[in-house]
This record gives sequence, structure tokens and C-alpha cells, in this order.
Amino acid sequence: MASEFKTKMFWRAVVAEFFAMSLFIFISIGSALGFQFPVSENGTSTRVQDNVKVSLAFGVSIATMAQSVGHISGAHLNPAVTLGLLLSCQISILRAVMYMIAQCLGAVVATAILSGITSSLPGNTLGLNALADGINSGQGLGIEIIATLQLVLCVLATTDRRRTDVSGSAPLAIGLSVALGHLLAIDYTGCGINPARSFGSAVIVGNFTNHWIFWVGPFLGGASAALIYDWILAPRSSDVTDRMKVWTSGQVEEYDLDADDSRVEMKPK
Repeated sequence: MASEFKTKMFWRAVVAEFFAMSLFIFISIGSALGFQFPVSENGTSTRVQDNVKVSLAFGVSIATMAQSVGHISGAHLNPAVTLGLLLSCQISILRAVMYMIAQCLGAVVATAILSGITSSLPGNTLGLNALADGINSGQGLGIEIIATLQLVLCVLATTDRRRTDVSGSAPLAIGLSVALGHLLAIDYTGCGINPARSFGSAVIVGNFTNHWIFWVGPFLGGASAALIYDWILAPRSSDVTDRMKVWTSGQVEEYDLDADDSRVEMKPK
């Protein structure tokens, strides 16, 4: 773990997570806020949010950032994805912690910039996740678990190096999964599925009502996806104790980008 901490490649990956997360949050939440412009003189608006537009903005921005920095950091851009890959024994504990910190900082910075740009909006919540009327905390938690589970499952499946049947774009597939999650969850919870994204809005707005749902739900969904994929759908042949060594060493040959397989992978070296 100490050797990984000292490498330039490791810190490039952490910076890539921060930078890509900042761009992702700015673009996606910015698109969600844009429907309120131009601001009317009396400060009221009858315009309605377009869920399809917002879902596509989140999905396409993730796909774009994944294509841009996937070869550097793996383009997790989501603590739930990072947790899923950690439980799948594909990254070290140190890398997981640093990625989550970078992701949260990137979300806060991007949301703060958006706060300044959209300061003229009355009652601006900056994309704050909240339960819809008629949805209780248990129901909201269930939505977040399922929406995140399908995302992390997609990440694990499309980037599985053992597969030879995937000929399309992994970033695009993951981006579509993000869009799918938003199409499902926006009307119920505003769609978290990304604790860092929810954290950024909550910090800048200063509202942490039911915020725990947007951490517990995605983490349960991500962990469930990793366990289901690795132990039921596509069990790995390597010994569990050997695979767990990656938690401290941060290196595993099965996910080395320098291997003979030239397919683009969403994993760090």
C-alpha cells in the first residue's frame, strides 16, 4: 500500500477522479438547473423539468468523462462504484479511500461554482436530492439501492476482462446505465445513485434532510452488485485470499491494462 502511495501514477489517478468529477457534476446538474432560465421578472416560472434531458445529460457526461480519464483512473466518478470495485478485489483500500475523497471534493467544488453561476434563481437547491411527496425513507432507500445496483452491475460486467463477447463501448454502456437509473429514480428521490453528487449539493445548500439515504442506498446497491456478480453470476476462479491481497498491494495482473488483450478497460493499472 505504501509503494502505491508513492507513485506518480497513483496521484495522477486521484487528480483525474477529482477533475472528471468536477466536470461531470457541473455539466449534469447545470443541465438540470437550466430549464429555469430565463428568470422572469416576478421570479415565478411554470416551466417543467424534462426528466429525459436530465437523464441523458447525466448519462452522456459520465460516458464522456469515462472515455477521457478511464485509462488513467478507471473513471469511477462515484463512491458506490468505487466500493463495488473494492469488494470485487480490483483496487486497494488506499485507492478506494482517496478516490472517494477526490470525488466528494470535486462534487463540492463544481456545485459551488454552479451556485455562483445560477445565483439569480429563486429558491435554488442546486440539484439537492430529496424524497418526493408520498415517498417515505424506506421506499426512497429501496429506489436508491435498485438504481445503483443495476449501475454497478453494468460496470462490473462491461469491464470484466474475462469476457470476449463485448465489442461495443464500455463508457457508453455505463453512461446508458446511469441514464437508466435517472429515468427510474428522478421522480422518487431526485436520483442520487452517487453519494458524492448528493453530498456536493447538500454541503453547498446546507440541507442534510434524509441525506443518509443517498449514502446508505447506493453503498448497499454497489456492494450487492459486487457480491451478486462475483459469487453468483460470474464467479472467479482465483482464490479469494489471493484476490484480497490487492486490498493492500493495489496490483492485480488480471486487470493490468498492459496485458495482451487490447480492449479498452475502465480499470487503473
